[in-house]
Amino acid sequence: MLELMGLLCGGVLGVLVPWTIPAKYSLYVAAGLLAALDSAVGGYRARLERQFHLSVFLSGTIGNALLAALLTWLGEKLGIPLYLAAVVVFGTRIFQNFAKIRRELLTLKQKSAKMKRDIAPQQDVNS
Repeated sequence: MLELMGLLCGGVLGVLVPWTIPAKYSLYVAAGLLAALDSAVGGYRARLERQFHLSVFLSGTIGNALLAALLTWLGEKLGIPLYLAAVVVFGTRIFQNFAKIRRELLTLKQKSAKMKRDIAPQQDVNS
């Protein structure tokens, strides 16, 4: 729920604040936003799987953003659209994480029921 509130606040802030990005930085910003979105979706997936670690999340977010910016910069210097590598990789990871999140949310009720069934016989034995 906290993630959705943050996303909503960021969206509202983005609409209300009249700020434009110079065209020469648009590829950098696009690659950075995609890296940040990948990290956010991956962090949410890790939280659902109870494997979230803040240090891993922060290092991944910063590392992904720096790598995306580096690929974009290097591509501009070489005259090759290397930023597309970041777009493809981060885009693929976002879809994979979304699929895992969807699967986890859809099977959450079944897992909870199975845990209750598995715990009930153990409680009867201990009584």
